[in-house]
Amino acid sequence: MRPPQELAALEARLGTVLPPSYREFLLTSDGWLDTTSGIRRLLPVREIGWVRDLDPELTEGWTGGGEPDDVPDEQYFVHGDEQEPWTIRTEYLNDLLKISHTPGALDVYLLNPRVVTPDGEWEAWYFAHWLPGAVRHRSFWDLMHDEYRSYRGDRG
Repeated sequence: MRPPQELAALEARLGTVLPPSYREFLLTSDGWLDTTSGIRRLLPVREIGWVRDLDPELTEGWTGGGEPDDVPDEQYFVHGDEQEPWTIRTEYLNDLLKISHTPGALDVYLLNPRVVTPDGEWEAWYFAHWLPGAVRHRSFWDLMHDEYRSYRGDRG
């Protein structure tokens, strides 16, 4: 069990309160290895940070000089199997929290503090080089649950 002071220090460093499901994960684990073949590890507390600080190149292809994508709410807030991965809002990219790393790959888990549920959960993204955008989930818990379903073969 992680001391709550470590999370308080992380939140102070980031200047925000972490979403509940991710916070609970960090209280019990300091990162994780191999969630999927594309994600080698969830970052330990000391390595978590904003994309703009840790890996600005990750989103450059999406943000380079163009206007932000104008995705209407009725398209953007579709999660699950009906979601279209290209329906991302590029204006969110630099504000995302990087919570995973895979050496030599662009597959990454990101948390979006600009889309927050009433219970404080942040939208979670699976962003990969082979996707035309990102697969977005309502929360870190939903992302991990979807990855587990995929691992078990319960998802197409």
